[in-house]
Amino acid sequence: MADLDFLDWPFFDDAHRALSRRLDEWAAATLPAIVGAPGAHDDVDATCRKLVKALGVAGWLRYCVPASHGGALETLDVRSLALIRETLARHSGLADFAFAMQGLGSGALSLFGSEELKAAYLPHVATGEKIPAFALSEPDAGSDVAAMTSRMAPAGDGYEATGEKTWISNGGIADFYTLFARTGEGSRGVSAIVMDADNPALSIAERIDVIAPHPLARLEFNKAPLSTNRLIGAEGDGFKIALATLDVFRTTVGAAALGFARRALDEATDRAADRKMFGATLANLPIAQERLAEMALDIDAAALLVYRSAWVKDVQKRRVTKEAAMAKLFATDQAQSVIDKAVQMFGGLGVKKGVKVEELYREIRALRIYEGASEVQKLVIARQHLEMHAARKLNS
Repeated sequence: MADLDFLDWPFFDDAHRALSRRLDEWAAATLPAIVGAPGAHDDVDATCRKLVKALGVAGWLRYCVPASHGGALETLDVRSLALIRETLARHSGLADFAFAMQGLGSGALSLFGSEELKAAYLPHVATGEKIPAFALSEPDAGSDVAAMTSRMAPAGDGYEATGEKTWISNGGIADFYTLFARTGEGSRGVSAIVMDADNPALSIAERIDVIAPHPLARLEFNKAPLSTNRLIGAEGDGFKIALATLDVFRTTVGAAALGFARRALDEATDRAADRKMFGATLANLPIAQERLAEMALDIDAAALLVYRSAWVKDVQKRRVTKEAAMAKLFATDQAQSVIDKAVQMFGGLGVKKGVKVEELYREIRALRIYEGASEVQKLVIARQHLEMHAARKLNS
């Protein structure tokens, strides 16, 4: 059983504490049979589909959508999403991925979709019957969304979409894509729309292999027909919708990093306690104690930032652009440091395939890039800080 003492922090209520404990027990009992040993995903697509189905049957995906359309809570609760991601990541990176993409892929619908769109998709997301994807990034437009070139041109009573998207998680297994494309110029010229995977003009141009395998693809579409009733929000709202969706889910990336880091600390602590060295154990050596202390400190500091951000969003009901950027930046960077220390404490065994810390070392790297690279988070934090400074000077 994992150490869940942090649940006593005032960020959480009893429902959050019960959620985390129930999920921890379920994950320990259920996930090993689905994901197998570390690094043992022979068919990652099939494994992800099994994970989505299992998460849906058990009711965990209900936290990805609002109660009005099959969800567990009235609105998306960032603390619940973060606790679920942290818990799943501690047990299985692929399980965390499967859960996270159900939320991110459908998040724009939950926040801005019409009742017709919500009714058509969200109940199936909550049960795991439909797999969504968030199609924002392009070859030359990742963190710089303003560089987007995919376009939707008017055609009849709808649109025709032309362009490509890349680094799309769930690409190739998704049933529908939340697509962002240009309908005009500038930040107000981006729109969001639902594109079903069976659209005749949509193709999977490339499946992308990365160091921690998961379904990832480059999409191409040429004059893909799309109806105006598939628009999410109004035409031109896409940039606002993308930012608001990331405002909810960026904090949870930090939570997933926390899960990886906590597992690394558990593995390193077991290793230090059991590894015989110089007539004692590794845990008796001051250098090992120093490393364990640094790891524990970095984890708690990251957790405070992650759950501060989630609490502000849930309780104070305000934008958390700066708080989420801080949480994502610090938690992912520190998790990589924690995992690196764990690998070092394992010695040669730490880089052997099939050992958990080796798997964690591969899994953490992408979290420092997706949903805004660490360098971009620093820009966000600095700009928010400067804006607040200017506002204070103006009002003084």
